[in-house]
Amino acid sequence: MEGFHVTIRTSPGPLAGSYNTLWVSLIGSQCECPPVRVVPDGQCLLPGSTCTVVVKPEKEVGTVVLVRLRLEAQPGFPNLNWHCLDVQLKRSADAAEVEHFPCNKWIRTADGDVELRSNRVCLLKGENLQILREHRARELQTKQQHIRWSTFAEGGIRCIDMTSSQSLGPNLSYTRQSPGTNLSYLRGFTDRAEPWSTLEELGILFIHNGKDNAVARYVQAHWRDDTFFGYQCLNGCNPLQIRQIRSLPPNLPVTSEMLRDFLPVGSSLEQEMERGAIFLLDYEILDQLPGNVINGKQTYLAAPLCLLHYNQHGQLKPIAIQLQRTAGPQNPLFLPSDPEPDWLLAKMWVRNSDFHVHQLLSHFLRTHMIGEMCCVATLRRLPEIHPLHQLLMPHVKTCLQINIQARTSLLAANGVFDKAIGCGLKAAPLLLARGTDQLRYTSMCVPDDLKERGLDKLANCYYAQDALRVWNALHRFVVSWVDLYYNSDQDIQQDCELQSWIQEIFTEGLLSFTHTGFPQSFQTTAELCKFITMVIFSCSALHAAVNFSQVDFNLWIPNCPAVMSRPPPQVKGSVTEEELLSFLPDINSTCSVLTILLLLSQPAADYVPLCHYREQYFSSGDVCKLVETVQKELRAIDEDITKRNSKMELPYPYLSPINIENSVAI
Repeated sequence: MEGFHVTIRTSPGPLAGSYNTLWVSLIGSQCECPPVRVVPDGQCLLPGSTCTVVVKPEKEVGTVVLVRLRLEAQPGFPNLNWHCLDVQLKRSADAAEVEHFPCNKWIRTADGDVELRSNRVCLLKGENLQILREHRARELQTKQQHIRWSTFAEGGIRCIDMTSSQSLGPNLSYTRQSPGTNLSYLRGFTDRAEPWSTLEELGILFIHNGKDNAVARYVQAHWRDDTFFGYQCLNGCNPLQIRQIRSLPPNLPVTSEMLRDFLPVGSSLEQEMERGAIFLLDYEILDQLPGNVINGKQTYLAAPLCLLHYNQHGQLKPIAIQLQRTAGPQNPLFLPSDPEPDWLLAKMWVRNSDFHVHQLLSHFLRTHMIGEMCCVATLRRLPEIHPLHQLLMPHVKTCLQINIQARTSLLAANGVFDKAIGCGLKAAPLLLARGTDQLRYTSMCVPDDLKERGLDKLANCYYAQDALRVWNALHRFVVSWVDLYYNSDQDIQQDCELQSWIQEIFTEGLLSFTHTGFPQSFQTTAELCKFITMVIFSCSALHAAVNFSQVDFNLWIPNCPAVMSRPPPQVKGSVTEEELLSFLPDINSTCSVLTILLLLSQPAADYVPLCHYREQYFSSGDVCKLVETVQKELRAIDEDITKRNSKMELPYPYLSPINIENSVAI
């Protein structure tokens, strides 16, 4: 028997090679071959190299279904990990047919035997050989031993049980190429644990860090304006909080008479609500949370209610603000007709509350933690050969490393939440638990969310318009993908790996909170496609909208203060214009927060745009056609957004597909 010609290809990256010795064995449908040593000759396992060995079985192996690789340290040389691109197999030197066994991952000596399958993605029901069914089961058992669930915030979405990103191993880690953010003008303020003396002093810091940021300069010029306040509710860095209401909250004692001057002539509050023109910001979720102690001083949180009106000019404006939950003489209702310092301070309190909800719920919970939860479940319940593992991992994998880093730095002792943000380490876990309890599946699905919040038909809600277009493009892509592998609803119901995956997400990740409306199983193709679209959108487009806009709207600290250093006013007329500055964070905590926001708001130099894939699987056959189709759709969306933005005084670029990273990378 001539033997199999086995070609091992090393990935082309400059660090992909290794000094180590490689052993190769073939596993067939009838038997397996003993391992063959790939003799190191100075050329094998170099970056971009190919190395061919001949494996001569002693007896007929049948169809080769697995290729087993094992890396062995070579004495006297460093034990370097090796990045294998793939293995190619021919039954003879001149055979025309080549079988491909993709790898595209790092292999370590500590991994022991690593088994590669052919490039045929399939469901469990498509496995005709017991040996391959057992291989799927072994892979998941190994992953489940390494990838386990843990709790960061009691009652919150659960996370991976790791406290160091090094524990992830090289295949779940990544190196982000920094875009070279300039932080020079935020350094040197550590010892200034004191308030800003004047807005002019704060302006000096701003211009040194924001002179090239047109949006931030617009914010500085317009942050006092009611029209811009309302614009941010629709198109700022947190467009997820505003909602249309048809009746007033029982604890907001406003009357039509109080608001007459802020409504159309001849109309009433009741008529405007019926018309769909009244909106609400409600920060009840912050009620009674403890304020942080920063620089040895107590800071404060509020739980405001803010009523807004959408007028005939397409402007959304605040018309009433109450800073605490219980109405009463020590909790006044602030109106636009109040003295300017009172009204501006009330709006600053709303923006402060929005900062906390945005950072921990709209951003961290809804994108980072949702992505991590789905990634953990995918690794534990879907084998690599499963089509949904292939589709999801490029979008969710990076959540693991960045979230571990966040929990051990930003959200840890001496991190920015501990030292510089009003919602500190005592309040943050409580807020994450409340956010999880109040999370609803419909709020994660763009069409449902926009309709429920009454934003689907607002002409100047650019977030809603762009998010819906991107969602629909992703949904069509997912539907086409799922149709490649599932022929009917029955196929969905009978895929035990898939059902185990969604069950694990619900029970382990979401703590079996049935009131959230998240699915516990999939009965139809439509249910599956909606959920997969939600995951991809949350980790890419939603993350882009709530993350990359942060520095634009937050760089001018009075517009979105991370700390309020004095308690909410209990009477009107108690502050002057000059005293507003005393509510803002101290100088050192201001600079700490801006440092983090500048780092978070910059895409990586090597970022991968939405629905662009580096994985080999996406570049061939029917899958390649689907990717080309969705990329074409996204380019068309991008062109439309760019054209619209060119005519706008304040563009909304955050959901331009070219600006959307494929995953949560920071």
